[in-house]
Amino acid sequence: MAPVSAGRRLATPVGDGRLVIGLPEAERGPVRGVLLLGHGAGGDVDAPDLVAVRDAALAGGVAVALFTQPYRVAGRRAPAPARQLDAAWAAAVASVGRRRALRGLPLVVGGRSSGARVACRTAAAAGAVAVVALAFPVHPPGRPEVSRLDELDAVPVPVLVVQGVRDAFGRPPAAPAREVVVVAGDHSLRRDTAAVADAVVRFLDRLLPAA
Repeated sequence: MAPVSAGRRLATPVGDGRLVIGLPEAERGPVRGVLLLGHGAGGDVDAPDLVAVRDAALAGGVAVALFTQPYRVAGRRAPAPARQLDAAWAAAVASVGRRRALRGLPLVVGGRSSGARVACRTAAAAGAVAVVALAFPVHPPGRPEVSRLDELDAVPVPVLVVQGVRDAFGRPPAAPAREVVVVAGDHSLRRDTAAVADAVVRFLDRLLPAA
């Protein structure tokens, strides 16, 4: 696959983020679509599950963009408020859409944990054809009464949720337009990244045109 760029600063309304874009090898044929992924609250886009998904999607002919939120670029671990996360993400979506090689391609948005929540909240505004939610945090550990399930339920396009069987943040139920795949491990999804990537590739293959 083509080398993934080291990324570049991306100006957003709430500070500079970082956007890294990878393209499949040219011999794989036309690019089938774009997968834009965000990171977890205190992590970055080098999380093992995100890297595994990126590599598998690129091998399958899908371009992958990884976005680091401004608060992480600034060196902070505590996440910004939701409205700031969503505003920065919207800037990343717009930047991806302006890339000549990606213009007009179907867009799938997603991420892990907090990044999955951002993708769900903004899927309609982004014009996404689907959402990939890795380790969606249904509720804080030990507090099932504080549910974020409404963010998943409100997504107007197909959703894939990949959840660890021992995830302390809960597990959402399947729904008519929501597939839930359970893999070994906990919220980190480190235990079996190959299974995580396989679930995402299968989902993309059902949605995106063949190369």
